[in-house]
Amino acid sequence: MVGLAIARRLQARDGASTVLIEKHGSVGTETSSRNSEVIHAGLYYGTDSLKTKLCLRGKEMLYDLCKTHSIPHWNTGKWIVAQDDTQMDAIQKVHNFSQTIGVPTHFITKEEAKRLEPDVRCEAGVLVSPSTGIVDSHSLMQYLEGDFEDKGGICAFKSPVTSITPFDSGRSGWEITTTSPDGESSTITADTLINSAGLFAVAINNMVLPDDRHRKAFYAKGSYFSYSASKPKPSMLVYPAPVPGHGGLGTHLTLDMGGRIRFGPDVEWTDSPTDYAPNTKSMKQAIDDIQTYLPGVDRDAIQPDYVGIRPKLGKLAATSGKDFQDFYIKREEGYEGFVNLLAIESPGLTSSLAIAEEVEELLYR
Repeated sequence: MVGLAIARRLQARDGASTVLIEKHGSVGTETSSRNSEVIHAGLYYGTDSLKTKLCLRGKEMLYDLCKTHSIPHWNTGKWIVAQDDTQMDAIQKVHNFSQTIGVPTHFITKEEAKRLEPDVRCEAGVLVSPSTGIVDSHSLMQYLEGDFEDKGGICAFKSPVTSITPFDSGRSGWEITTTSPDGESSTITADTLINSAGLFAVAINNMVLPDDRHRKAFYAKGSYFSYSASKPKPSMLVYPAPVPGHGGLGTHLTLDMGGRIRFGPDVEWTDSPTDYAPNTKSMKQAIDDIQTYLPGVDRDAIQPDYVGIRPKLGKLAATSGKDFQDFYIKREEGYEGFVNLLAIESPGLTSSLAIAEEVEELLYR
């Protein structure tokens, strides 16, 4: 998603010739298509982070794009629910922060919550985020790919990158070699190089930069669960109060564009970026977590569905505070024309159009 948004943005420049190099046979088959498809409000990422800046800008750009080009989306709104005083304090902090960055949130009473969503449990309180929504990520990627190609951009599919050579530290350009699954190699040269390889961005980083700037990839695996029963059926997204230091935002309830419920993701650290087997050993704990805010849920109707993996630069947290993992988007010192994007996880989908704008500014401002 993010690489596609960047390629489209750069191809729109006068005289540009942009090649999107993709290891798979189509775009967005990894993290981009294995997530909650949520348009995030920008509530969790701290005052000065790139995640906050790009999520706020990206949310606005994404809603505009979806409306203009009839890309399926739904401004569902979101509830963040608290069951005790500790959780209430956590969502109060989220509300206080949202006021400082101009994102609308408000509390509703337990009585009003019971009237609106009688199946949702919120013993201590509910914080409402009206600007949260969902988007059909596949339709969005289809639009971005089509627009990129309509502007003259080229997609090179089934082209895993096997080597990258900077000429004069990038001042004279870059040579990128790809090798197809049947062993055929191709080489192109480029003035600029953007590393937006998602789960494999650290591998590209390590191809380009010297040993002392190499990094280790970490992978946060999240299992999602389907729900086959017709009730309970809330009409908006429901998230538990955030837990400081956690790798995700808790096992939450989201909806797809058809209104079907799904739960997830949980967080399990894995050593493999292709470990797509659902985590069933923690399923009881996940369902227990779900029942804290949806007590009437039919446990037998919850089944493992799909897995998404988030790229990280350590076993780091998804929310602001200690060990927070921010986006890494930089022009690397000593290398001309190279923009490096690492740890592009949630809210990457929401931020994608703003990340593309950021990369263009890094290259050409």
